[in-house]
Amino acid sequence: MNATADPGALPADAGRRGPLDRVLNLFSDVRGGEGTTALLLLLNVFLLLASYYLIKTIREPLVLAAEGGGAEIKSYASAAIAGLLILLVPVYSAIASRVSRVRLINGVTLFFIACLAAFFVWARAVGVPGALPGEADAAGGAAAVAGGGQLALGVSFFIWVGIFNLMIIAQFWAFANDVYTVEQGKRLFAIVAFGASLGAIAGSWGAEQLIESFGLYPLMGIAAGILALCIVLTNLVHARERGHAKERAAAKSNDPAAAAQGDADAAITGRSGFALVFADRYLLFIAGLMILLNVVNSTGEYILGETLTNIARDRVSQGLLAEADIGAWIGSFYGNYFFWVNTVSAIVQLFLVSRIIKFIGVRGALLVLPVVAFGAYAILAVAPALAIIRGAKIAENSLDYSLNNTTRQTLFLPTSREAKYKAKQAIDTFFVRFGDVLSAGLVFAGTTWLAFTPKHFAMVNVGLILLWLGVAFAIGRMFRERAGGEA
Repeated sequence: MNATADPGALPADAGRRGPLDRVLNLFSDVRGGEGTTALLLLLNVFLLLASYYLIKTIREPLVLAAEGGGAEIKSYASAAIAGLLILLVPVYSAIASRVSRVRLINGVTLFFIACLAAFFVWARAVGVPGALPGEADAAGGAAAVAGGGQLALGVSFFIWVGIFNLMIIAQFWAFANDVYTVEQGKRLFAIVAFGASLGAIAGSWGAEQLIESFGLYPLMGIAAGILALCIVLTNLVHARERGHAKERAAAKSNDPAAAAQGDADAAITGRSGFALVFADRYLLFIAGLMILLNVVNSTGEYILGETLTNIARDRVSQGLLAEADIGAWIGSFYGNYFFWVNTVSAIVQLFLVSRIIKFIGVRGALLVLPVVAFGAYAILAVAPALAIIRGAKIAENSLDYSLNNTTRQTLFLPTSREAKYKAKQAIDTFFVRFGDVLSAGLVFAGTTWLAFTPKHFAMVNVGLILLWLGVAFAIGRMFRERAGGEA
């Protein structure tokens, strides 16, 4: 193939780079005319993540401060999320089969905005503190509202947030996969995904600042306004790129039917998300990858939390820490921990991800995280010290949020439109949450029946990572075959 010929390139790619293209080209290979769409997508996912972290700030005190609430209730609610997704994914697929991509995205986002309005009204109805500016709020230590009203609200909101976070992000990346070709996505996803890293940081910081001025629950309204801006950005990208998919499909086969399939205004026909996953070995392996990744990561979070709790108790017994200060001590640790995870993730995303994918390819990039995780948990199985666990989890999570996340999104580039929207929704929601449920089951069995310590859980993770490596290697080989055919 002629190296200068790019059958997936946009018409504007043949032109010279503009100022925006040249700035973004410092971080990845951005060609003429590509910078504007990449920046719009970056802003879109930035706002999505910022809105999620605002909402996440409300979620924790609402379920934990309610009378009868607590961490155990959260565990049950997480299992309920997986069960509900079994019902929601087919509904999403059915809707996608009847509307165009932009109507699908607009409709789902508007639904989530309406849910936020309904939850705010519900919070006012049950008398939740902090529902208006100036009121005492649960985050500030107000007493829990008596009765079951707040608990029902807290559990419902916790479940809704778990579904919202997974579905809205999966939908965004389905749209990005639909906009770009395989060749473009491998170059530009690193830039787009940087918006997610920034959004997580901005949302976490902004939530703290906004609560001081507006209280806790008005953040729902602010998050709804941000989601409305996301709709505007989605429609701008759709308007810019709507003709390119159709042009590419027609150019490949010189067939009007192919051009119709590439029409961005056409309905996303085909089978449901689950049917697509189980009918395609490539998609099924990606689903298995997501399950393994989340079992390992969630179990690692348990190792960190359990070790931290045990150390806090030891410090109390030694007189080094007051029992009343345990929460503040753990909170301080996690504040520093999340800061470094997000900071390292943003640096890796901005300066390394595009270069790693360029030099070792998608296949090689898929293996980086499991290799690092294998080394980390192998060390933990021998020396489960807090400093080692902290460093291992910072490395694991920062790579997961940056390189691994970008690479995972790239896997859907050489798939059909229905796979991008429907199968991806199933994989990024149900199969992700199913991995968390399996991890919870592992922790329950290990602590209840097997008397596992953090060291034993680290050993289990080592075994799971070996399986993860095999699945990632197979996916990388299948991606190369499919991407080669696409090119």
